[in-house]
Amino acid sequence: MTNQIDSQFLSQLTNLLDVSQIKTDADSLDNWGKDWTKHFAPAPSAIVFPRTTEEVASIIRLANKYKVPLVPSGGRTGLSAGAVASHGEVVVSFDKMNAIGVFYEADRMVEVEAGVITKTLQEFAESKGLYYGVDFASAGSSQIGGNIGTNAGGIKVIRYGMTRNQILGLTVVTGKGDILELNGGMLKNATGYDFRHLFIGAEGTLGFVTKTLIKLEKQPVNLTAMVLGVPDFGSVVGLLDKFGKALNLTAFEFFDSVAIDKVLNAGHAKEPFESRTPFYVLLEFEAVCDEVLDTAMNVFESAMAEGLIVDGVMSQSVGQLQDLWKLRESISETISVFTPYKNDVSVLITHLGDFISDIDQIVKDNYPDFEICWFGHIGDGNLHLNILKPDTLSKDDFFAKCQTVNKYVFETVQKYKGSISAEHGVGMTKKPYLDYTRSPTEIEYMKAVKAVFDPNGIINKGKIFDS
Repeated sequence: MTNQIDSQFLSQLTNLLDVSQIKTDADSLDNWGKDWTKHFAPAPSAIVFPRTTEEVASIIRLANKYKVPLVPSGGRTGLSAGAVASHGEVVVSFDKMNAIGVFYEADRMVEVEAGVITKTLQEFAESKGLYYGVDFASAGSSQIGGNIGTNAGGIKVIRYGMTRNQILGLTVVTGKGDILELNGGMLKNATGYDFRHLFIGAEGTLGFVTKTLIKLEKQPVNLTAMVLGVPDFGSVVGLLDKFGKALNLTAFEFFDSVAIDKVLNAGHAKEPFESRTPFYVLLEFEAVCDEVLDTAMNVFESAMAEGLIVDGVMSQSVGQLQDLWKLRESISETISVFTPYKNDVSVLITHLGDFISDIDQIVKDNYPDFEICWFGHIGDGNLHLNILKPDTLSKDDFFAKCQTVNKYVFETVQKYKGSISAEHGVGMTKKPYLDYTRSPTEIEYMKAVKAVFDPNGIINKGKIFDS
């Protein structure tokens, strides 16, 4: 951004912020202008680091005056380009808004700023004898504001739900620069529209979340994991049914032989057992007493007799539990070196078997020479299809080839009334395919809602849809 109006905007920022809160050097623009996606090159004009909600409001009001688009930035771990500034936007980073505020012991609730790291919140909850139930591989760098913007899920959704289920209150600054305090942390509040839920999952397109009131849970007791080798995907679904009926599961994950091979070859985890199978299940539960462990073993033996399991192992200590989880949690980091093309989709658990069969055929027909890596949160119907780039193709050619098949993948999602984005958001990468999950009428209502909160269209412009 080099025109006169933009220069005036940047000049006036110095009246609102300290010089240390504004960065325009090339390294900073590249670092804060992108997320984990590799589809779009970052090209912001400046990065600003507000310290308070009032400073965020002042930045937004100034941006409205000069019609300067703003992009929110958290931990930049997004996978749909929802936090990428590729058209000269000013990035609003929440790195300096990272305080944990009041802890409401009686309500099991804590106030945190948007820039608090997920793992920091998890550790705070543990220090109070409580638990924060949202967890995923990027917990060490993702920020709570970004989690709210994408309604992040992760590995514990089967027990604790999505980020939405943890949010009891929000402080937001709208696209107009108005500060709203939403819901105040109350469990029961029947006083009209709850705008809190509009901002959760909105990817920063209505305004910016600056603070939130988070619900904390009781700590789980004696978490125990099993890793099971299974012969086919039908067995994965069958095991979910059997173990889900018998145990109070905290997680039910799956991955395929490609995923485990990559993780083991990279040295990120240990071989769980000697057998190699096409698919693997990792399930977790609270072993609150010996009877629960006996139940788990009985289900295991029954499933083995039915041919649903080829081999398996159960953790006997916290260390073994952590080692088994490395098999699943190391996948995204391990395959990142292969520039994967990711699809993050979901359908009802009822349809999972048929859905996987249909998608598997599409993959075989269209990607005969590509390596495919499957993993996901089967317990909540969320699947991650990762197509790995061959060394012989450039990134652009590889992405182009993958995108030609998106139509078939998303038509199948639509067939089963699923979602083209289960937990990564829409951003820019999924924007062309939004109508496979949302009707034209729904999209028009979304645009109308955005126009109310952001009438000048400056807040994360071009994400989710083009307004």
